[in-house]
Amino acid sequence: MITRICGIGAAIQGKHQRNVALTFDDGPDPYYTPRLLDMLKEHGVKATFFVLGSRAELYPELIKRMHMEGHQIGIHNYSHKSNWIMTPFCVRRQHIERSAAIVEQITGERPAFYRPPWGLLNLGDLFLLRKSYQVVLWSVMGRDWKLQADVTRWKRYIAEQVQPGSIILLHDCGSTLGADEGAPGQMLTGLPYLLEDIRAKGLRCVRADEMLAKNNCSYSQLSTSINTRTKLLSGIERGAKTSWKYEEAANSASAYPVKTIR
Repeated sequence: MITRICGIGAAIQGKHQRNVALTFDDGPDPYYTPRLLDMLKEHGVKATFFVLGSRAELYPELIKRMHMEGHQIGIHNYSHKSNWIMTPFCVRRQHIERSAAIVEQITGERPAFYRPPWGLLNLGDLFLLRKSYQVVLWSVMGRDWKLQADVTRWKRYIAEQVQPGSIILLHDCGSTLGADEGAPGQMLTGLPYLLEDIRAKGLRCVRADEMLAKNNCSYSQLSTSINTRTKLLSGIERGAKTSWKYEEAANSASAYPVKTIR
């Protein structure tokens, strides 16, 4: 509700009148990602890849290629696991920081953008990560994780949703829970037509960090008062920090068990 409905703490759509951001989740994939990179290079398009740390470990050459060809690399957890079934401490240490370190070791640059699997955040994630990472969701969901019976209708659906400032969610891997393995192939079939439509609208595809640069982004699609947001953020952040300190203390205590005094 806080991120998707109220638009607080996460970028949903940019304000820039001439740009859209293509983003790809769940990769890299040894079959689909190279073909996607070839296509983006052919069309002169830069995109943002929210990668899984476990797959970055398996295919470091693809991470290096993304970086060398000018694409942005963000984090999508170490494995495709929902934040709702993990504590904020686990999400940060075992998924985000771990994955960021893997990418940094490969590229020499530490990612600063994060998208949680399925767009689901713990309350603690939202406020304890925002000083280190920009949380990015989306305004156009590609619905490309399932094989489509009518690819033409799918292409038309996405094209109709795109507008200036759109953050478009697509996938370059079909091996995650709930996805069809061959679905990224259909996405690649339809992507050139989507790129043509974007150009026909006078729009340009850019990296998410370029579109969401200072003075070019909106973290809400609603006209909520800034003062109201600030008060809400401050109140929830105080509660989140208290929970965070308690959790870290508990983790430290469990690491050093003490003999019970009788």
